[in-house]
Amino acid sequence: MGKITSILQAAQQRAKDMNSPYEGALYPAEAQEILQSAPGAKLVDVRCRAECDWVGRIPGAVEIEWATYPGMKPNPHFIAALEQQVDKEALVLFICRSGARSQAATIAATQAGYPDCYNILEGFEGDPDAAQHRNTKNGWRAAGLPWVQS
Repeated sequence: MGKITSILQAAQQRAKDMNSPYEGALYPAEAQEILQSAPGAKLVDVRCRAECDWVGRIPGAVEIEWATYPGMKPNPHFIAALEQQVDKEALVLFICRSGARSQAATIAATQAGYPDCYNILEGFEGDPDAAQHRNTKNGWRAAGLPWVQS
């Protein structure tokens, strides 16, 4: 349990340093370590269905769109869906393409009474490289973490 504790403490400090109003900010490899080692931890993928279908999905993730495609309109049922699928006492990790929508979802879940919310920095595809391509610099896929394509 020592490794999990040190990862969570580092993530909590990172969130404080970023002035983020939630429990912590994890890098993808840290998030995978938590998911493998912390019973009851949940990964919530907030990308739209089209992204999950075409870009790839993370096995075992709860998929709840933060915004819907096309138009990327906010999902008014996000918190209701979260409450149906994820226990409020769970350690909840949020991921999107690059970390921005998941940050908003992490804040919303925290405000809705989820005390242990963590944003996954870099997201599934990571930041764009010099050629404006994702999946090369950082992120879940670039780290070689588990994912599947439809």
